[in-house]
Amino acid sequence: MKLEEQLLERSGNKCEICQSAGPLKPYEVPPAAQNNADNMILICDKCRMQLDKKEEPDSQHWRCLSEAMWSEVPGVQVVAWRMLNRLRSESWAADNLEMMYLSDENLSWAKLTGDHENDGTVDLHKDCNGAQLQNGDSVILIKSLDVKGSTLNAKMGSVVKNIRLVEDNTEQIEGKIEGQQIVILTKYVRKQNS
Repeated sequence: MKLEEQLLERSGNKCEICQSAGPLKPYEVPPAAQNNADNMILICDKCRMQLDKKEEPDSQHWRCLSEAMWSEVPGVQVVAWRMLNRLRSESWAADNLEMMYLSDENLSWAKLTGDHENDGTVDLHKDCNGAQLQNGDSVILIKSLDVKGSTLNAKMGSVVKNIRLVEDNTEQIEGKIEGQQIVILTKYVRKQNS
């Protein structure tokens, strides 16, 4: 039986975290040594976006952890423990963390990412007004910018279409101005409304 079929059968065609009906995709709980049913879980897009810190955590959505934390699936237990730690400033999450039990092996696995040591804030690419930026968005420059290593001056009010987020730096995006690919600081752009 294929791994995805195994996950679908185990989950009953529902997200193994929040029990939503879909769409569902396999999620490898990091860091995984090998792909197997214990370190793979089937989750919905909302859970995936928040687990991957691509979206602010929605405390109400994660109340589902009160049930998910009792799962017998090691990957679900690890994800539940990590998310409860991210949300530990909420009283319900702190209470659940106190009740939760993980085997020594699963607790070691859960701690490997270091999620439990930070405050759960999510770093997202945001424009000068705090609006979240996504790959493919269009932005407007709020300041004229000299492009380093070039004679190009990007004028205030210029529209940069189809931006790309710089993955390891939330303060930078990439886009083309006058046919030249440049890196732009997010504090100098405003998201263009569609």
